Amino acid sequence: MLARRRVLTALPALALAACAAPTASLSSGAKGPGPAPAHGAAEAPGPTGPARPPLPALEQIEGRFAGRVPAMWGLAVPGVVTRCSVASVALTFDACGGPGGAGYDSRLIAALRKYRVPATLFLNSRWIAANPGAAAELAADPLFELADHGTAHRPLSVTGRAAYGIPGTSSVAAVYQEILSNRAHLEGLTRAPGPWYRPGTAYYDDVAADVVRAVGLVPVNFSVNGDGGATFSPAQVATEVGRARAGDIVISHMNHPGAGTARGYEAALPRLIGMGISFTTLSRAGLPWE
Repeated sequence: MLARRRVLTALPALALAACAAPTASLSSGAKGPGPAPAHGAAEAPGPTGPARPPLPALEQIEGRFAGRVPAMWGLAVPGVVTRCSVASVALTFDACGGPGGAGYDSRLIAALRKYRVPATLFLNSRWIAANPGAAAELAADPLFELADHGTAHRPLSVTGRAAYGIPGTSSVAAVYQEILSNRAHLEGLTRAPGPWYRPGTAYYDDVAADVVRAVGLVPVNFSVNGDGGATFSPAQVATEVGRARAGDIVISHMNHPGAGTARGYEAALPRLIGMGISFTTLSRAGLPWE
């Protein structure tokens, strides 16, 4: 998907509110989402929060943002969360679908399960349509929480600005549609998907990021790029993921089973756990819905 995306450093520390975070333990090699070992084990993600209030109508959003002109464009515009303030690492995985890749990296998911590592999975509607069985299985696994990766996998813009050659949404109405059309798919899989949103390519303009918040979701990006848009070798993935420390949000991809992502995580996870690094989902990191 993001062939040229590289590791980001010194991103603004837009923090999540702190809460008790789960840890992961290198333990009995459990292969499924059953009970975790009692000592140092990963907790299930738990509830994602109170029921979300009714969505504002498109007309309300268009009226609120009429005449707003973007001033910023990128991966870390104001209002986009790139770090968390808990003493854990938040692993996030995008599933893009369509031309961005509709595969399912079951080996990667197996590694997370083996080490009882929770994660937030950003699913695009096209990936869900191509993988209904896998999507339902992941939704039922308490180790994971589902989040929104959009409908057509577009950069989020109110002017049509492109990223990596992919045209962005071109109006407030198009932003609204891109964000919310996928929610029905997620809510069909789980009663309470996380309130997190990441667009295709992870690019926003500042107006579009504000629209995300105006509809009751939270725009999220990352501080560590784990797999370079599924282009890194296993050794590169292991190195970059291995840099993660408390407060980092790591982005990687779960839709390219032929990439180096799974093997890289197989190497990185036991090393990080051995260093005492713990892992959390975004919802466990405690940011309230706004």
